[in-house]
Amino acid sequence: MREPQLTIGTRIKEIRRKMLLGLTLLSLFGAVTCDHHARTNQLPDRSTIVHLFEWKYKDIADECERFLGPKGFGGVQISPPSENVIIHLANGKRTWYERYQVMSYKLKTRSGDVEDLLNMTTRCNDVGVRIYADVVVNHMSGNNENNAGTAGSTADFQKYSYPAVPYTHEHFHHPYCSIDNYNDASQVRNCDLVGLKDLNQTMPYVQRKIVQFFNRLIRLGIAGLRVDAAKHMWPNDLKEIYKQLRNLNVDFGFAPNSKPYIFQEVIYYGNEAIQPSEYTHLGDVTEFRVGSELKNVFRGNNALKGLVTWGEGWGLGPSDTALAFIDNHDTQRSNDVLTYKESRAYKGAIAFMLAHPYGEPRIMSSYFFNHSDQGPPADSNENIVSPSINSDDTCGNGWVCEHRWRQIYQMVAFRNAVKDTQIKNWWNNGNNQIAFSRGDKGFIAFNLEGKDLNATLQTGLPLGLYCDVITGKRQGNECSGTKVSVNNQGKAQIYIPSAAEDMHLAIHVGKESQIPSV
Repeated sequence: MREPQLTIGTRIKEIRRKMLLGLTLLSLFGAVTCDHHARTNQLPDRSTIVHLFEWKYKDIADECERFLGPKGFGGVQISPPSENVIIHLANGKRTWYERYQVMSYKLKTRSGDVEDLLNMTTRCNDVGVRIYADVVVNHMSGNNENNAGTAGSTADFQKYSYPAVPYTHEHFHHPYCSIDNYNDASQVRNCDLVGLKDLNQTMPYVQRKIVQFFNRLIRLGIAGLRVDAAKHMWPNDLKEIYKQLRNLNVDFGFAPNSKPYIFQEVIYYGNEAIQPSEYTHLGDVTEFRVGSELKNVFRGNNALKGLVTWGEGWGLGPSDTALAFIDNHDTQRSNDVLTYKESRAYKGAIAFMLAHPYGEPRIMSSYFFNHSDQGPPADSNENIVSPSINSDDTCGNGWVCEHRWRQIYQMVAFRNAVKDTQIKNWWNNGNNQIAFSRGDKGFIAFNLEGKDLNATLQTGLPLGLYCDVITGKRQGNECSGTKVSVNNQGKAQIYIPSAAEDMHLAIHVGKESQIPSV
């Protein structure tokens, strides 16, 4: 099939002209450096990936233009774009996990087809928001009653036959085995993960098919890849695949010779044979312990004061190879992490993650669910329905849209404002009240003590008035929430009631928080 670029060449040229200035600035201010943020291919003044879980491509494109771009988000992680098997639950509804059961590398799912994907990458890149594809290449599908895929492909599961790729029996690990011992590295990488048919990536043919899939996505304007189940593939096999990837497509505003940002799912909580460090030379890795550790802190089980050594001091992986997150589409379906269902603690944990320089942050944007297998909001024909946008910028139609919560998107602006600064002016009360600044650019305080925080603290900020971006917004020269006055010594009276809606307060330089002096 001929790629759609050939039919919308005029549009691509228009984008290239629009992005020319951005390319120049990128070259001057970081695109050719080796720092962590530059590897994400995000624009220098942006940060934070949001996972728009199960969103349709058209809706993602709309969201880039109307919200993510204006609010300074750096990128979007999309759900797997490759064709998946269609799975109906007992109630007749379709499930989210069908997206992780691959039928072929055709680009057609419930999120849209290749034309929709190209429309999305074009429009999102045009407003400076990068797209990262969640790619599933460790395995194909499991055995299912239905053998039809979202692009119309079929498979013979018993014969390990996927003619739309094509893969046959020889391209999988044999003899059949299932993973039941995570202290056996060979078993983890050569056996089936929860019944999903395990590809043999050591084979050059399999590598070639995966490379073709990845390069097609790169050609269509994606900025990087979230590699699902990377722990279940041999590092040397991934190395062979990655080294064959094309540079990013400059027609979408990327600097020449830019490499795709690779972040790999390596689930690790300790005491396993496979270590994240086996993959960090290949790209970043998902640091699951961020969510598990901050859950204990912001639920009140561990004292906030211990966060003074957050990061490598807590046994986490190196900051410059860590993809940090509180919850993801898998973990939020357990009780092991904070989610939107514990909103106060959840917002506090996300605020700390975004305020702290550790790792490259990703936040979750979900739909409401009552049981773990429940798929996204859908109509009577099981087509995904679009999020509606309420007058207060939140979402409807069954979508949570955490990224639209004021307390979250305002912290993305905070992170953008404090870029390239370090933690200064750390303060704690000896237990569950803490505060710190990011150089002279931002200040944040947390109160989980059970009593009011009312103290004069060093903010590190310049003299002036600031709006707390958690309780409200700056509106002209006024604040819809709490106003903070910083004196000429950088100090301010900080007050967070124990019964406040949110446990934290944040101020920073810049138009979202700082009231200009008259």
